[in-house]
Amino acid sequence: MIKGAIFDLDGTLLDSMHVWQTFGTDYLKTLGIEAGDWVNKTVMRMSLEEGTRFLREEFNLDVTSAQVSDGINRMVFDEYKNDIKVKDGVPELLEYLKNRGVKMCIATATDIECVEAALEHNGILDYFGRIYTCTMIGKGKNEPDIYEKSLEFLGTDKKDTIVFEDAYHCVKTAVNAGFRVLGIYDRYEPEGEKTAAMCDWFVNDIPSITGILESL
Repeated sequence: MIKGAIFDLDGTLLDSMHVWQTFGTDYLKTLGIEAGDWVNKTVMRMSLEEGTRFLREEFNLDVTSAQVSDGINRMVFDEYKNDIKVKDGVPELLEYLKNRGVKMCIATATDIECVEAALEHNGILDYFGRIYTCTMIGKGKNEPDIYEKSLEFLGTDKKDTIVFEDAYHCVKTAVNAGFRVLGIYDRYEPEGEKTAAMCDWFVNDIPSITGILESL
């Protein structure tokens, strides 16, 4: 059995990626700016801090970075607090890991207020010893810092720890940093086949994970 688990949030534990499909153009519309879907495809691979910087610079926005991030968070917060659900099997998986003494934390690009609201709303906040966000770390998931910081908190060896992710660019970062990665299918990930090929294990649904863990 593993000793540590580092969980991504959106698309991994939460069925929430639909919220982020159009947040770039949706925010720009609040400023009276119409933009193409290329904006969404660009910012989806960024942390909120990186996306904020991109929108300000690309569209010469006459607002501060804090105003941009606050505006985006206001758009999505209510959904995280009230509507977004965990994927099927998540509570059972977390309870399974807890009962076996596995330490768990979150590593996500989503802002901390939204993360805590969604975890509390779904009754799973207390399973995680720490939540790390890309904004807190100062780097997006194209760099391994958030995974390394999570590992440091868990205090487990890398060989005894698994990163749970759904997105190809995040899986690539974790694998290149020497982590074992269990990939989880999400319908909004456009590079699902590449993700599956890169992971140590890949599942189409959460309940399949316990079988893999039992075999380790």
